[in-house]
Amino acid sequence: MHTSRNTSPLHRTSHLRHRPGSRRLTASGLAAVLAAGLLAGCAQDGGGSGSGTSADGKTVVSVGVFGVFGYKQAGLYDEYEKLNPGIKIKENSTERNEDYYPALLNHLTANSGLSDIQAVEVGNINEVANLHSDKFVDMAKAEGVDKSAWLPWKWDQAKAENGKVVGLGTDIGPMGVCYRKDLFKKAGLPTDRKDVAELWAGDWAKYVETGEDYMKDAPKGTAFTDAAAGLYNGSVSSYAVKNYDRDGKLIYKKSEAVEKSWDLAMQAVEGKMTGKLKQFDKAWDQAYANGTFASVICPPWMLGYIKEKSGPKGADAWDVAAPPRPANWGGSFLTVPEHAKNKDEAVKLAKWLTAPEQQAKLFEKQASFPSSSKALSLPAVADAEHEYFDDAPIGEIFSDAAKDIPTAVLGPKDQLIQENIGNIGILQVEQQGKSPEEGWNAAVKKIDDAVED
Repeated sequence: MHTSRNTSPLHRTSHLRHRPGSRRLTASGLAAVLAAGLLAGCAQDGGGSGSGTSADGKTVVSVGVFGVFGYKQAGLYDEYEKLNPGIKIKENSTERNEDYYPALLNHLTANSGLSDIQAVEVGNINEVANLHSDKFVDMAKAEGVDKSAWLPWKWDQAKAENGKVVGLGTDIGPMGVCYRKDLFKKAGLPTDRKDVAELWAGDWAKYVETGEDYMKDAPKGTAFTDAAAGLYNGSVSSYAVKNYDRDGKLIYKKSEAVEKSWDLAMQAVEGKMTGKLKQFDKAWDQAYANGTFASVICPPWMLGYIKEKSGPKGADAWDVAAPPRPANWGGSFLTVPEHAKNKDEAVKLAKWLTAPEQQAKLFEKQASFPSSSKALSLPAVADAEHEYFDDAPIGEIFSDAAKDIPTAVLGPKDQLIQENIGNIGILQVEQQGKSPEEGWNAAVKKIDDAVED
């Protein structure tokens, strides 16, 4: 998978199965995970597109991605080649989006070195759509593309102001809350996933209130949640308008979403509810293994990561509950540059890879959650359970969240703003003991140095 990702090569295993009413099976695979706003995965050199014709006369369609999108691992490339004997697919994968995206912009400027299909992360799609739409095929006009197959908010993320749709949605990251039943029980909180969801239903402030209740009788050496930045991310992502207004103006300094989410994060820090961890660092991984925090805001792609880091000891402890409010963390798009060498074949492949049936297969094998509304109703998704999380009905939980996610107003520097608020501002308060004002000012300075207001 891929998403809004940061940077550390990570992999995950998914153990999904279907609820009664359809076949039950277990699938495992590798996928990339988000970290603080970019991506991570494993890779090879992403340098030359590799498009053209193979030695045996087949048309080579190149696919440029960052991290592990899972198409190769799930066998989708092989399947497409069997369905289309004249096609050979070559994937060019760069490990980190922070390296991949600047290179993509350089290739677009030079009109060379482009793959036939180029993946674009959700944090970059607004910039691509509104500053570079002339360099991409309008996928809304591609033969056989059905707008209604995608969740409306996902479709709109790739739409430019001029109406052009520069990419087809791949995965998404609807958020839930993963929690340890054993720690909740010791703290006197309910453990049934429906009862737990009721604790904070409708408001992220209730999640913090639950944290206050947890800390009153917290098991020794444990915190309610892993990181204040994770709480901030969950809260701010549940708003339609956060860093930019609907006219494209940068408003994060006076945004209701940012202000309320920052205040909740500070409340959690001051209440000593957090583990003072930076997500995806080694200390975060070790905290999973040691069971030192009771909850974490988690999209579907994080479940395999939790399973890996918590290990066998956590198999009977973890569960998943619905979030306070629907929010999204992650997701990407497949685009086709106008200067792609095999543009027509690339459009066909991008359309096929993002079709509901393929999205469902990718979820089964790689845990990449579909952005296709039609895929959500397929048994492979709708009936999915996760055995490590006490057979939690993750298909149902995350599908319900996905359908109600607000259509976010995106801006070109959303990713940079999110990173600096989380990794500079919040961490200075949480780990260094700075005041909330000092942390906020430090984040604003970093953002202002990089973004023109």
